[in-house]
Amino acid sequence: MSRLLKLSFLLLLVFAPLVSPSPSQAQIAVGVSIRIGPPALPVYPQPICPAPGYIWSPGYWAYGPAGYYWVPGTWVVAPAVGLLWTPGYWGWGGGVYAWHGGYWGPHVGFYGGINYGFGYTGVGFVGGAWHGGVFAYNTAVTNVNTTIIHNTYNTTVINKTVVNNVAYNGGPGGITARPTAAEEMAARDHHIEATQAQLEHEHAASQNRAMLASENHGRPAIAATSRPGEFTGHGVTAAHAPGSVNRPPSTVNAADHAAVHSDRPPNAGQNHAPQNGYQEHSPNNNRPTETHANNSHPNNNHPNNEHPSNAHPSHEGNGHGEGHSDRP
Repeated sequence: MSRLLKLSFLLLLVFAPLVSPSPSQAQIAVGVSIRIGPPALPVYPQPICPAPGYIWSPGYWAYGPAGYYWVPGTWVVAPAVGLLWTPGYWGWGGGVYAWHGGYWGPHVGFYGGINYGFGYTGVGFVGGAWHGGVFAYNTAVTNVNTTIIHNTYNTTVINKTVVNNVAYNGGPGGITARPTAAEEMAARDHHIEATQAQLEHEHAASQNRAMLASENHGRPAIAATSRPGEFTGHGVTAAHAPGSVNRPPSTVNAADHAAVHSDRPPNAGQNHAPQNGYQEHSPNNNRPTETHANNSHPNNNHPNNEHPSNAHPSHEGNGHGEGHSDRP
């Protein structure tokens, strides 16, 4: 019996590393590498933010046994106050495309220079910032109903680079960006992996054949959702036709812009730091305590006085309207 137990233990040690993780874990936590690059990012409208405290997590191409499949962009709740989402990205190296999983942290790190849109312009995040323990939204690049969510500001950004739909860094035709000094520092922060809601959201996408690039040809009918895992209903938006562009009117009531802000805002050049430190929270205790509607967001509560308005002078309309996309 003793020998049998020892043999069983040795077999466990040998075969345990061969057990594959679930598709969600492989994509977000562990990472995968393949020899075929991901399709171009689809252009899609952003669903309206469902409630205060939700932060946008952009859509991306994941990879499974049947090939690439689209994981819809969605609004998610941060695992703690003060945390921001750094999206994952595909990077070329050593002859393969490898997935670098996203994470939560006090600063936005390097995500390959990929322009995911809605504030994720390739460098940093300009879609919102933490202020006094409450997340404030930049209505210039995010779809927020200001009659419900009052902690907002409006700061547009300058388009300094050619905006494209490339979904990977490095390799033939890939984005050539490299980490900035601030992004390298952010890489050394304490990170938290994707939440359970995010993992389940990706897993649900992996089970839907309509999400496969081979089925939707790069234009998924479920391109974004208002909440993780909700793939039906009014909160679902579809991808636009290639090359479509939406520009918002400059004078539209913010209460009426519940339709969309499209997923291709201008590229930015700064990383915007949230407050240092964070605490556990849920959506209910993240209600705004003050209003900054259509004004530059105050920077007195941001470390190093970093704020979108310091780096991105305004040059477009006030951001309210049906939506905008800066894809050519």
